[in-house]
Amino acid sequence: MPTVSVGRDRLFAALGRTYTQEEFEDLCFSFGIELDDVTTEKAIIRKEKHLEEEAGEDEEVIYKIEVPANRYDLLCLEGLAQALRVFNKQEDTPQYSLRNISKGSMLKIHVKPETSQIRPYVVCAVLRGMTFDEASYNSFIDLQDKLHQNICRRRSLVAIGTHDLDTLAGPFSYEALPPSSISFIPLKQVKNFRADELMEFYKSDLKLKKFLHIIENSPVFPVIYDSKRTVLSLPPIINSAHSAITLKTKNVFIECTATDLTKAKIVLNTMVTTFSAYCEKKYEIEPVEVIYSNGESFVYPDLSLYNMEVSLSYVNDSIGVALKAEEVTSLLNRMQLSAKHTVPNERQCNITVSVPPTRSDVLHPCDVMEDVAIAYGYNNIPKRKPASLKPLPLNQLTDLIRLEIAMNGFTEVLTWILCSYKENFAMLNRNDDGSAVIIANPRSADFEVVRTSLMPGILKTIGHNKDHPKPIKIYEVGDVALLDAEKDVGATNRRLFAALYCGANSGFELIHGLVDRLMEVIGVPFVPAGDNTGYYIERSDEPEFLSGRQASIVFKGKQIGNFGIVHPEVLKNFDITDPCSFVSINIENFLDI
Repeated sequence: MPTVSVGRDRLFAALGRTYTQEEFEDLCFSFGIELDDVTTEKAIIRKEKHLEEEAGEDEEVIYKIEVPANRYDLLCLEGLAQALRVFNKQEDTPQYSLRNISKGSMLKIHVKPETSQIRPYVVCAVLRGMTFDEASYNSFIDLQDKLHQNICRRRSLVAIGTHDLDTLAGPFSYEALPPSSISFIPLKQVKNFRADELMEFYKSDLKLKKFLHIIENSPVFPVIYDSKRTVLSLPPIINSAHSAITLKTKNVFIECTATDLTKAKIVLNTMVTTFSAYCEKKYEIEPVEVIYSNGESFVYPDLSLYNMEVSLSYVNDSIGVALKAEEVTSLLNRMQLSAKHTVPNERQCNITVSVPPTRSDVLHPCDVMEDVAIAYGYNNIPKRKPASLKPLPLNQLTDLIRLEIAMNGFTEVLTWILCSYKENFAMLNRNDDGSAVIIANPRSADFEVVRTSLMPGILKTIGHNKDHPKPIKIYEVGDVALLDAEKDVGATNRRLFAALYCGANSGFELIHGLVDRLMEVIGVPFVPAGDNTGYYIERSDEPEFLSGRQASIVFKGKQIGNFGIVHPEVLKNFDITDPCSFVSINIENFLDI
């Protein structure tokens, strides 16, 4: 989850009161966020530089607060403080509005058709009469960075540009041109660069080099000009120094270029609603008309409310409470969701919820229900066992087997469902039979495939515990995955039981006895070979076991498992020095019993 760093004193000033750390932690918990850490700016710097200096008494306290990943309105102090004030009933949810100007008087940006080759969308807005101080200016910049890392997916989906409107002249144009024909002075530079030169220049820049790949191989680069052909920005890389905002900036022009129009609208709404509080006319935003080459035009931002009907019974049944309609609407108002009910105090009435532009995370009635639960307080919800709670038959069987094997003196282990390709095949003396689910882009060589057997994980456990007193008796009941073209996801799970004995001798007879005991408690009789009414064992030739010291388990004419003495080469591959015996059974075959 994203972490927002805010100055404690400035946050308390915005909330209108001070809190002890314990009180603020309680407030955060009640609102569904978490105070993750309390530190200072200098302490963060000391930690980064590995310094041992003692903290001074005058250092500003910084609160690091974890917020939900889809609550983009909470990614800066302004949005966080506003949400908490509304939650505490200190103020009502702000009402955002567009400046009342005619379409002919609006600023315009013309989109050229070439932009469809690289970043086809742009949305814009203006904040008039802004008043920045150093703290709000830094918060404005920090929110852009947070959005870039979060919903913008490191600028690949959306890139934000902010400009001092008083240094520019509309109308604007959004174009896509060959890099050699774009030239301007980038932010924090004094030299004029061509766009292709910038690509080389920023390859040594620690912050910007990670965004170059988004456009550097394209024949055209996106660029925004004003009416005098002054460059505003080269999205998603850098803005122009000409229109850089400062503490003295009064009118801010915000543009978001994107490959995803929906996310661009969310990002623009987040920026303008959060910082319109600093405008001369509070919460008023000036719209901008975006005109495409095909004649279509759109006015942004879209601050309209989204209305949703939610059943009161759905809310109550999902949470497990019996709230009245008035209580639900009151709780929703605390979460910045304006709500009204149709018929008072009746269980079957509907709640009409108006979702503001700040709450892009509310998409479904379950999101409304969640906000009701947060405002009501999770600790206040009575605990109960759902009447319909019934375990799946496979899980019931799994639990019974786990209990029985544990009573036979075996210790349960839980191993990774992912393993390396080598562990799954070569280290077990097996060839790849094409049944394994291969991870396309593994983060590590240790997690390349989804296991097709429980054997690699159990043998690794023994290999890492060689010094443990012998004998070692362990077992696992877990899933493996196999490719299956008949399934909609292309693979299927299988629930297996596996056990291993490791000691001074192989313990083959103990594993054989464990198989017989398991079949006895499940209710499967031992029968002669060829009889399909129970189970029997027959000679097998699996490469992971020692030849002549292994057997297949056959149930109703179908092979369901194997057991035997583990091959010495396999033991050597896993760095195991003592002999071992192993059994593996597909327990899904017993569900019909």
